[in-house]
Amino acid sequence: MPPKPLRRAGAARSQRTSPEGGAGTASPPGGTRLEVGEAEFVALCDALKASDSVREKAWRTYESLAAADGAPAYNKKKKETWGVCIFIVAIDLDEMTFTFTELLKSLSTSVCTFFQFLKEVDVNMDTVSTKVDSTVSRLKKKYDVLLALYHKFERTCGLIYLEQPSSEISAELSSVLVLKNYWITFLLAKGKVLQMEDDLVISFQLLLCVLDYFIKLSPPAMLKEPYKSAVTALTVNGSTRTPRRGQNRNARASKQTDTDTKVIEILCKEHDCNLDEVKNVYFTSFIPFLNSLGVVASNGLPEVDVLSKQYDELYLKNKDIDARLFLDRDETLQPDVIACSQLERTPGKNNPDEEVNHVLPQTPVRAAMNTIQQLMMILNSATDKPSDTLIAYFNNCTVNPEDSILKRVESLGHIFKKKFAEAVGQGCAEIGSQRYQLGVRLYYRVMESMLKSEEERLSVHNFSKLLNDNIFHTSLLACALEIVMATYGRTASQSDGTSAETDLSFPWILNVFDLKAFDFYKVIESFIKVEPSLTRDMIKHLERCEHRIMESLAWQSDSPLFDLIKQSKEREGQTDQPEPTSTLNLPLQHNHTAADLYLSPVRSPKKKASGHPQSGTSNPDAQPSATSQTQKPQKSTSLSLFYKKVFRLAYLRLHTLFFRLLSEHPDLEPLIWTLFQHTLQNEYELMRDRHLDQIMMCSMYGICKVKNVDLRFKTIVSAYKELPNTNQETFKRVLIREEQYDSIIVFYNLVFMQKLKTNILQYASNRPPTLSPIPHIPRSPYQFSNSPRRVPAGNNIYISPLKSPYKFSDGFQSPTKMTPRSRILVSIGETFGTSEKFQKINQMVCNSESHVKRSAEPSDAPKPLKRLRFDIEGQDEADGGKHLPQESKFQQKLAEMTSTRTRMQKQKLNDGNDTSANEEKVLQTECVLHWGSLVPSSVTAAEVLQ
Repeated sequence: MPPKPLRRAGAARSQRTSPEGGAGTASPPGGTRLEVGEAEFVALCDALKASDSVREKAWRTYESLAAADGAPAYNKKKKETWGVCIFIVAIDLDEMTFTFTELLKSLSTSVCTFFQFLKEVDVNMDTVSTKVDSTVSRLKKKYDVLLALYHKFERTCGLIYLEQPSSEISAELSSVLVLKNYWITFLLAKGKVLQMEDDLVISFQLLLCVLDYFIKLSPPAMLKEPYKSAVTALTVNGSTRTPRRGQNRNARASKQTDTDTKVIEILCKEHDCNLDEVKNVYFTSFIPFLNSLGVVASNGLPEVDVLSKQYDELYLKNKDIDARLFLDRDETLQPDVIACSQLERTPGKNNPDEEVNHVLPQTPVRAAMNTIQQLMMILNSATDKPSDTLIAYFNNCTVNPEDSILKRVESLGHIFKKKFAEAVGQGCAEIGSQRYQLGVRLYYRVMESMLKSEEERLSVHNFSKLLNDNIFHTSLLACALEIVMATYGRTASQSDGTSAETDLSFPWILNVFDLKAFDFYKVIESFIKVEPSLTRDMIKHLERCEHRIMESLAWQSDSPLFDLIKQSKEREGQTDQPEPTSTLNLPLQHNHTAADLYLSPVRSPKKKASGHPQSGTSNPDAQPSATSQTQKPQKSTSLSLFYKKVFRLAYLRLHTLFFRLLSEHPDLEPLIWTLFQHTLQNEYELMRDRHLDQIMMCSMYGICKVKNVDLRFKTIVSAYKELPNTNQETFKRVLIREEQYDSIIVFYNLVFMQKLKTNILQYASNRPPTLSPIPHIPRSPYQFSNSPRRVPAGNNIYISPLKSPYKFSDGFQSPTKMTPRSRILVSIGETFGTSEKFQKINQMVCNSESHVKRSAEPSDAPKPLKRLRFDIEGQDEADGGKHLPQESKFQQKLAEMTSTRTRMQKQKLNDGNDTSANEEKVLQTECVLHWGSLVPSSVTAAEVLQ
């Protein structure tokens, strides 16, 4: 049935009663209300108290969807479509008269299902605005955090409380009441303490504070060990168990001293949480929250109704998710496995050129705690003051930088603390100070490593210019802090290794320090090179930061990049290009350092010309000679490297998108790349305040247009949304002219085509432009292989780097998963285990040996494995030595592996760019034993070497 037209209703009908029994509140003063669409649509609007403007525009939006392709799908889900239309219009018009939970209940749908349907509706670029995208992103992150925390909360309470406490416990203190009290108190604390409610780590630390508080108020007879003993001890000491009805809360809270932390210590140990951080949250955020609560305690617990009423005010103000419904297993908050998995496909899509890091599933909270523990292990030996080695470097400088470095660290610390509190919550200022101190420790650690590396490379000790460079220090400190912020900023939707942005996500740190993205990019590669302890996730995060800089951040109007390009064009006798195209198909060299980039183009290149050579011309801190004033301006190392990396990133993204859309037209790829590269090189002003992918999509559309290949922008955008690390704002909001934005189609017609029309038309002629070389795309210098390495010399032993997740116990890392699946794993660096484990390994080896002997008999030719062939035993020995007959096969192989481990590490150091710095210095290694005879024929090579 076609959509019905708009109609006016009389005064009587305007007072239609909503399904909830209340009269509509959106009626205009005149007593008439605009009613549009079908009766069920009107009823839905009444239930949500939608205004006239929302009703009218929502119905027009529905009409446009019903008239578009795929309309039958919307007709089958008519009510859901109406709900989506009302939702997006209400957000765009800032007229939200309903909460998100009220909308879900009216539609009888769940969060995941609603968001998945909204994604399906957004087929055109103008259906869902970037404002709606932002709101949806915030709601989804909040839901993910709440869902993860509630599941953790339930499991934790099960470990704390007895299922059937003794009869002496009052019925009012039943487990249901306890759970409700806990959860609502936590929700209220989270809403009042945190402005940034998607912070999983601080939220979980706050949850531990709530647990600690209520455990101390609970009768010991309700508790399991070790909480029962801890509370009993406190009761004996009179710390917590006193009559509470009418007791002053401030007085009670003041008794929570450092000596009364037994319960919180147990909770932190159970969940691998940093005790100092949790205590900081307790005393700076949770205690002030309790003091401001003003509720009367009953039977040792605050009144649920009072807490619920206060939370209700908060929920109605935010108009988002009523998280109390988790307690009721409400269908609106239950995760839909299918819908959620489809929804995660967009942010979690894998780059086909990246290796997939297969890890066992972890709960989001566990993953976050493990990531923080990894950072703490890196910083265990670091200090928040310059080491003696750094002081020695400072003293060797022509101008000692120590005072300026210390003053800079102090002043930036005040700025960081202030901005952190503004973003997270004023009560969290001290948490910001803690994280800043971690960043400072990493900053000094990496600075020392950089100077040692430069000293070895240049054989100099005076780094005065570099160490007195303000931008270098600010960038290095920002990079260290970004590692810390990313570690603590891990969100609930990030447990699969994908990125998810929060208010503190990059480039937040650049805004805090007023640092230009182009300057920050210069330190990233050197930072990764000199800090071998960075985890894979940390390295991938910094790489993603670098990509974002190259895609858009470095191209902002106030970026120093444009000045460098202008200077490069002004060099006499130089080609009018920041980076010649002839270098595109050459391998990208990674022999530069931060000193090269920050002091470029001040640094003079080595010259073959006659004259007195400068002493230490390869030294970045070498003073330029007097004759250098008459020389031509030097080429910028930082600009040259930046363009090389941009070209490679641009082609990689183009190739991925091209493969999805135009694989049947392979002849078009070099044409599109030539136009794309030409624009970046010669029409770089088109990149000002825009995104690399915008130029890519326009180049693809333009070439297809002149080559008469049917490819619509709608199709390009649909495929683009499936690429990794994409944002819908990239094609929905493109700069047209100053402060005017529109869709990418408008940008193509009014800007891109007008600027490049002549060039594009050349591709339709018989004499097209000279094709640009295809860039040499090496493996990322920041990645390292997931596959195990075979021990040299023919052994059937493979060694792989230890992968996440980790289980931290007693300060040591130990693997929590087998690699490959179902194989036996031995971890060097910890106790092997029981003798039964060795016997099982030896039995497997003996069975393998027997199988090989049988297969080697003349009457039975060896049968290779279907999927993967391993070397048979008995060939070259790793060290060429003989073993005693009484040694077991496993002992022999273990001895061979140990003797060759050093050789392997040296080999990996010489592998160049194919191996990341993280793998080169393995803190702990898994020894994975593979024997061909033990691998079922149904197992693929990828599974075996996973």
